[in-house]
Amino acid sequence: MSPGVRLIDVDSSDEENLLEEGVRNRRSPRNEPTDFNIPATNDDDDDVDPAFNLNRRSKEASQYESLDYDVCENVLWRRDQTKIKPKFTVRKDFSRWVISLQIGVCTALVACCINIVIEEVSRLKYGFLKRQVDANVLHGDLSIPYLYWSLLNLVPVVIGATLVAYVEPVAAGSGIPQVKCYLNGVKVPRIVRIKTLAVKAVGVATSVIGGLAGGKEGPMIHSGAVIAAGISQGKSTTFRRDLKILQHFRDDHEKRDFVVGGAAAGVAAAFGAPIGGILFSLEEAASFWNQSLIWRTFFASIISSFTLNIILSAYHGLSSFRYRGLFNLGEFAPLPFEYYELPIFMLMGVIGGCTGALWNALNSRLNMFRAHAIRQRWAKVLEAAFVAVLGATFACLMAYTINDCRPLGNDPTEQPVQLFCQDNEYNAAAALWFQTPEATVKALFHDPPGSHKILTLATFVLIYYPLSCVTYGLSVSLGIFIPTLLIGAAWGRLIASFTVLAFPTSIAFVSPGKYALIGAAAQLGGVVRMTLSLSVILLETTGNIGFILPIILTLMTAKWSGDYFNEGIYDTQIRTSRVPMLPWHVEPEYQNLSARHIMARPVVCVRTEEKVQYLLDILKNTTHNGFPVVEDGDDGSRVNGRLIGLILRSQLVVILKRSFYVESSRFWESTVSIEAFRDEYPRYPAVEDLHVNEYKRSGSFSVNMNMFMNPSPYSVEEGTSVPRIFQLFRALGLRHLVVVSSENRVRGIITRKDFLKHH
Repeated sequence: MSPGVRLIDVDSSDEENLLEEGVRNRRSPRNEPTDFNIPATNDDDDDVDPAFNLNRRSKEASQYESLDYDVCENVLWRRDQTKIKPKFTVRKDFSRWVISLQIGVCTALVACCINIVIEEVSRLKYGFLKRQVDANVLHGDLSIPYLYWSLLNLVPVVIGATLVAYVEPVAAGSGIPQVKCYLNGVKVPRIVRIKTLAVKAVGVATSVIGGLAGGKEGPMIHSGAVIAAGISQGKSTTFRRDLKILQHFRDDHEKRDFVVGGAAAGVAAAFGAPIGGILFSLEEAASFWNQSLIWRTFFASIISSFTLNIILSAYHGLSSFRYRGLFNLGEFAPLPFEYYELPIFMLMGVIGGCTGALWNALNSRLNMFRAHAIRQRWAKVLEAAFVAVLGATFACLMAYTINDCRPLGNDPTEQPVQLFCQDNEYNAAAALWFQTPEATVKALFHDPPGSHKILTLATFVLIYYPLSCVTYGLSVSLGIFIPTLLIGAAWGRLIASFTVLAFPTSIAFVSPGKYALIGAAAQLGGVVRMTLSLSVILLETTGNIGFILPIILTLMTAKWSGDYFNEGIYDTQIRTSRVPMLPWHVEPEYQNLSARHIMARPVVCVRTEEKVQYLLDILKNTTHNGFPVVEDGDDGSRVNGRLIGLILRSQLVVILKRSFYVESSRFWESTVSIEAFRDEYPRYPAVEDLHVNEYKRSGSFSVNMNMFMNPSPYSVEEGTSVPRIFQLFRALGLRHLVVVSSENRVRGIITRKDFLKHH
């Protein structure tokens, strides 16, 4: 093989040297054929046909591949379709609804288990800490409760961080950015495995119990997606069990649709908002929709919310079904508002957008620092442990130094701490910390006026704002919804207090709970930049449809003011992680370009019939996932051939594994079916695991592509504009798009990475 045109594996450690060597040699006038029959040509001569370039791609991008949403309509697929009878079509549609039902039920069961564990252990934890404070405050020795608090935070957080760091790192965070990428068409490694679900569930419980500034609601979206991906396939590669059912759903197209329903069911379980779940998937996650998918997603969301409502209502001993979601805000009284309050709400939206943009900027820079400075697994666990102790330290400092005493009976907290207050009084500053973040949000929404000093709320915001920023990005499973709502609810009550101080007559309509809700919406909107879905989630959670106008105005102003500075936290994470996620519109600098400007060259092609050795060579020496199938060109080279199809790497691996050779076709040709490929989905064998003996490699055996290739791949001519190509990718969910000349000769290939400037 000529070193100047060697196909480069982007995962190779000496990628840059090979690229430089390839560029030098490609500029030489030689035209030597390679093992893959790709000629080395002079890039400076535009008349040479074809003129290939190597398209540089970063190592970081190589771990992300696209999903095959486009159905491969080969001979095996068409043969399978002819066997389908009308009754089977009805049974298949019915199976989709049954799977949606199971997704809703299982997602709710997982949510209930997490919630019950967190509530029971947290009740024991804070009850023990209350008794320690009460017992030691009389002696003036409050270091013992602090040490106990630090230890009770440290142990569960270390357990959760160890699981994430050593067992399944993809379970870190909320998982919402990863689910967004998956539904956009990016294969994020290990995102929907059952091990990920187990680590996520245990990690969320331990992190919340450990007192970290996070919540369990966000990770439920990821959990629902994993449950949907697992149930819909009828097999588990982790446990190596295949139930031999649901084989017709074993492709990326069908699996994606179920994951959409799982994500929506997770939102419904978290917030008790079925409609909000659908809109969340539509606004933030899914890129492809149809009417039947909407109905199944809505069904899964309703089942999830209803199942959780029944279980948790029974668990809490409620006579009626009033526990709609994990984030249970309680019963809101009607929230009337005056028209002259709308500018105040919009101003709060601007505050939320600006503080959210600052939060995103700080968190992004902190996570970039973590990526370079904290790489070892043990260091990630130590960092999480340090933040857990830091949270306990700030909580104790605030509770011990601020003497915010309030009479008992007005507080909704289960563990009121007296500290230095008089009898029949409790410390409102300590009450903000002696419960889970969800309970604190609920308290800020429903506490009566005058329940907290201005100093208490201001200090809490100044502590919790940077604490939540430091926490999001740790090697733990936690969401951002609850801490963001908590920060916003605190400064929302602050604004209500300042308004009453400035205008005493406004006490007639200024309700602290109302302003806490607006502040929470503004802060959350400023961080995540959601509008439609978040409006409906808050509407369904509070049950006040008359208050929808202030919420929408607040979220819109928060988004607009935040977008002036940067993107939402999920989009920022995706961009900094270098995931090739397609935006809604093509980048402006691509507007005037055509296919020839962005296509990757050279293209590794295969003939209709290829030797086994050549197929093994291209699989081992390239990382490409799609190979155009061509007829021989005029000079006998593959690169001059006319496009007649497309074969995928996964298909070639299965073909070689099962020995679907031309020379032995009499043994398998009459019995082979598409099930052979579905049985291997989704973890296809690696080429290193293929055992092909030397006799078959010697040139005596070959593979005919006609039965396996996609005979009608999408292709465009070299002069097609990039915006038009981009719309094809977005609308059709493409993975590969072949660029051809006017004579249908292969000139290049385009994947999603070619649309993104940082790839």
